[in-house]
Amino acid sequence: MSKEELVEIGAENLNENDGDRTRRRVLVTGASVAGNALAWWLSRRGFDVTVVEHYPSFRDGGQNVDVRGAGRTVLEMMGLRDAVAERGTGEAGIRFVDEDDNTIAEFDKDETGTDGPTAELEILRGDLARILFDACGDAVNFRFNDSIASVDDEGDMVSVTFASGQCSEYDLIVIAEGVGSSTRELIFKGENEPRWLDVTMGYFTIPKGRGDADHCRIFTAGEGRSIWLRPDNRGTTRAILVVQKEAEGQETFSPDEQKAFLKEHFADAGWEAERVLEGLSTTDDFYFDVLRQVKMDHWSKGRVILTGDAAWCATPIAGIGTTLALVGAYVLAGELARTLNISPALIRYHEIMRPFVEKGQGVPKIAPKMLQPQTRFGVALQHAVLRVASLPGLKQIAVKAFASSADDIELPTYGAVDLGVRR
Repeated sequence: MSKEELVEIGAENLNENDGDRTRRRVLVTGASVAGNALAWWLSRRGFDVTVVEHYPSFRDGGQNVDVRGAGRTVLEMMGLRDAVAERGTGEAGIRFVDEDDNTIAEFDKDETGTDGPTAELEILRGDLARILFDACGDAVNFRFNDSIASVDDEGDMVSVTFASGQCSEYDLIVIAEGVGSSTRELIFKGENEPRWLDVTMGYFTIPKGRGDADHCRIFTAGEGRSIWLRPDNRGTTRAILVVQKEAEGQETFSPDEQKAFLKEHFADAGWEAERVLEGLSTTDDFYFDVLRQVKMDHWSKGRVILTGDAAWCATPIAGIGTTLALVGAYVLAGELARTLNISPALIRYHEIMRPFVEKGQGVPKIAPKMLQPQTRFGVALQHAVLRVASLPGLKQIAVKAFASSADDIELPTYGAVDLGVRR
């Protein structure tokens, strides 16, 4: 079925068979992209949905994310694509630069199409999560400043005790948290066998500088380091510091230790490193990540289900995490709505998503080393390759290879949903 037909189905009235499946109670834990998207789909398929989030209020922060391929189709079915486009970062493309800020290679969005290095839908994580949160309206009960403390799966129902001391029962629990999900570890203890990618990244916001325009600038500093400066829609700049080296316990660092680690590695990096490190000292939205993929043999246990990064984090290097979150939400809600028996729903969810996830996670371990070379020769070789890849005629081939996995799924057709926001 074509994307256009799927979108048209999504705009029709409620499926006539949805009536006898309404009001099953679902608890979703995690109020970011995956959790909010799933809550939207479930609520419009007749489920009674509660989202629990351990932060005291909705989190608007975060760095750039992109929606590609099948993810855009899901947003169209939700009627939210235009809203996402209107809140875009304004990034017009990517420039690779040398120490003097001379352009090595440039990939403009107008030239590379919807799924180039800068996607058509490029948005801050918090803005996308906010759009999904607002779209849920009063159809979803959001519960902040709380989390799951314990779960008792009774077979036909799941009993939950929250950190607040309150207890409740649900038909299903869906864990839609991040890569380090504590709820996943509570229920699927020791079952994640992460794939470490030997990359550590620091994300933070700094004041906009004179050289910051509408392109992302990437500087390769050698010794496994790179600096990214990306535009946003706030009049500030989003900085990313990348270190390619084997993890040596950095995931256990305190925030002060994390900043010290980055300052030590970038003190002599050159280009705009001094300015970026000054911003690191004063930023109020610092995020530090030692990249690893989540590898789970199965995504469900009884009446508890995983989705989003908690199930299959692909890491930012893959460039498909947000798309996987949106598609996973659509598929899981659609399969659950088809039957009162969750077992076949979860089997189908696994069968549909597993190949897509595995392609998305297919990041060769050599890729970070190529992006962050260790030696001067490696940097020079990278620059030579980028110059060739950015030549007319070759640019599209390079872009196609970059974005090929974002649309490698045939989205199933489910019963139509109510696109109106319930108040």
